[in-house]
Amino acid sequence: MNKYEAVIILNPNLSSKVDEFKKDFEKLLSDNSFKIIKTEDVGRRQLAYSITNHNKGHYILFNLEGDPSKLLEIETKIKYNESIIRHLFLVVKEHVAEDSSLLIESRNKKPEISSENDVSKKEVKIEAPKKELKEDKSDDAKEGTE
Repeated sequence: MNKYEAVIILNPNLSSKVDEFKKDFEKLLSDNSFKIIKTEDVGRRQLAYSITNHNKGHYILFNLEGDPSKLLEIETKIKYNESIIRHLFLVVKEHVAEDSSLLIESRNKKPEISSENDVSKKEVKIEAPKKELKEDKSDDAKEGTE
């Protein structure tokens, strides 16, 4: 049995149906003799680039063990699932027992500024452009002609 990590990015509009998706996906994995070691629901995150006109996605990470021959069947079945906008299966040597850095980062993320009042409290320093001083070369020119 090989060890895998699976990253699934779901359509962000379906965030309310994540539990339903996880149950269906876990059933698909168990039907194909895969064992789920760990599941992490990271939540909605900003994507690095737009995928099918979505700027955000709902991330779910799985640590799996299973038969490599069955992995192709799983990928074929999830390829046509419209709620999945991206998926990735990685082969790993060992599973990490700790939380993923993606999950830790999403937990520690500070809330964004939500009101205009917060923005107005920030100090803004504006400097006027400096004028260049022109040297009067007329005096130098007079000295050279004398």
